[in-house]
Amino acid sequence: MSAPTQERRLGLLHATAINMTDMVGIGPFITLPMVISIMNGPYFIYAWLAGAVLSFIDAMVWSELGAAFPLAGGSYNFLKETYPKNKMGRLMSFLLVWQTMIQAPLVIASAAIGFASYLQYLVKLSPLQFKAVSGAVVVAVIALLFRKIEQIGRISVILWVAVIGTIAWIIGSGLWHGNFIEPVRHMNDGLTLSYGFVAALGFASVKTVYSYLGYYNVCHLGGEIIDPSRNIPRSMFLSILGIFVLYVCMNISVVSVIPWQEAMKSNYVISLFMEQLYGPTAGKIVTCLILLVAFASVFSATLGYSRIPYAAALDGAFFKAFAYVHPTGKFPYVSLLALGSIAFVFSLLFRLSDVIDAVLAMRILVQFIGQAIGLLLLSNTKRKHFPYKMPLFPLPVIVAIIIWACILASTGFKMLISGLIVIVLGIVAYGFKAWVEKKWPFELGNDVVKSKP
Repeated sequence: MSAPTQERRLGLLHATAINMTDMVGIGPFITLPMVISIMNGPYFIYAWLAGAVLSFIDAMVWSELGAAFPLAGGSYNFLKETYPKNKMGRLMSFLLVWQTMIQAPLVIASAAIGFASYLQYLVKLSPLQFKAVSGAVVVAVIALLFRKIEQIGRISVILWVAVIGTIAWIIGSGLWHGNFIEPVRHMNDGLTLSYGFVAALGFASVKTVYSYLGYYNVCHLGGEIIDPSRNIPRSMFLSILGIFVLYVCMNISVVSVIPWQEAMKSNYVISLFMEQLYGPTAGKIVTCLILLVAFASVFSATLGYSRIPYAAALDGAFFKAFAYVHPTGKFPYVSLLALGSIAFVFSLLFRLSDVIDAVLAMRILVQFIGQAIGLLLLSNTKRKHFPYKMPLFPLPVIVAIIIWACILASTGFKMLISGLIVIVLGIVAYGFKAWVEKKWPFELGNDVVKSKP
């Protein structure tokens, strides 16, 4: 009896909604004052532009690979297919799953912690209550994801509408009551193209890139996307463009009412913005909406990441239990429960600022830079059959690699070392697994022994 398989039930609207809800989340609301503080001037908008440019360039890499290999697991399949399949492809895809078991729960935990942080605008929480709230968010999301993919698609659209509606209210309020043009007119005041500005832009971009992460979420669900060769690239570019416009307009809207010098000091700048315009009740209402957006982000991120260990297990490269699919719902429930459990623990242990930097540092080398290099390694013969091809290849890939390396450096020495330690431990774990199973790089010696008379 064959195991249940996944079905293609998600269209362009569903895919775009899943991407955008994952991208927004709590990120832009909590990083907005951080970015202004780092840039320390009205030109903070350049940091949001830099994040969008990097995301758009990197989305070209994801689009080529996602359209060519539309399977559950996304980057797992990309790394396996772009590097020599039975050699480095084994190691790179294993490292992706290895880091996903740590990094994905960190992403989920960051949104849950952000939820608890913003909730404090409404009610003060003790340290124990704070942890209880963040943990409860993770549990609630796992419970909501325990259902068929088409039902999840409909839930994603509903959450997406809530996300867009919340940001539209913020932007509309700034347009109606603030001097919307003024921040744009003065965005270059005091700007000099110095080393200090470039350094600040790099550090601020760590926060803005974090707020854009998720544009590729559709690739993790490749096996459930209708017409993937068209819908996967389209959903990513639409998501990035839409979110960039929303982020920039939201930032301008806020600082048109609250001067940037004040905005950078507030942990609840959006709530303060609405409170100043409409009173305390409006501040509480928008806070509730932001909490809903944060919940939607946890929902979308958990959905996508749960497919990576599942894909690896199907391929025989990870524990077999992760390949189990719910007999009626047809979703990878073991993978979902495992990542959710780890995220629950992380949500109780870490602080939000540490999680944001750790998420980026841990992913950049293997996932972003790794798969970009893999695309460069592909022969022209293999790549010419790809349904989507980026313009000016290989220039966008090289630019993406350089920018990701700069972002990695901006996360700081501590986070860089932590990311490298995770990779080294992953290489050791892969080496032990390969040695036990007599696979690359140990299979050659084994074959030589067998060939001797």
